[in-house]
Amino acid sequence: MTSQALEQHTYLPEQTEQMASVLSFLRAHEDRAGARPEPRYFLAGAGEYDQVEMPASAHRVLLQVLEAMKAGRAVTVAPQSKLLTTQQAADLLGVSRPTVVKLIDAGELPAETPGTRRRMVKLHDLLAYRERRRDAQYRALLETSGDYAEEPEDTETAEERFRRIRAEVAAERRARAAK
Repeated sequence: MTSQALEQHTYLPEQTEQMASVLSFLRAHEDRAGARPEPRYFLAGAGEYDQVEMPASAHRVLLQVLEAMKAGRAVTVAPQSKLLTTQQAADLLGVSRPTVVKLIDAGELPAETPGTRRRMVKLHDLLAYRERRRDAQYRALLETSGDYAEEPEDTETAEERFRRIRAEVAAERRARAAK
């Protein structure tokens, strides 16, 4: 891997027509994936048998990049190490650095202190905390929302309704952002 691959780089949208056709191809094959047991993705080279299988996670990244560039947006690829500073953790959570320090001090977010004052947060721990926080927020919304009818709906129905509404809101945000 080259050193450039480990540095942050921003890619500007170019040849959006070509990206649209690649994205269309990927989406079409994604839609047909239900007929096969497990979708597989390949990158092809110039030679007849020059190809390599691409992991599903790389395919998802490629789709996200193509969607953004098709919409005329620049894309920044910024690799992260497995240990993050409190500022990097704050940026990822969308909170202030002092908030992250408070979470660490409260024991809600595990951290390592290699020196006397510097704290490092493991990316895995940070993502797990973010997922727990999101679950708690959704649970709180489900508990406080609902129809106040005589018969309360079961939890599965409420969760399914919440997922549907959440998907609709996300689609509306994407549509507004694409304009």
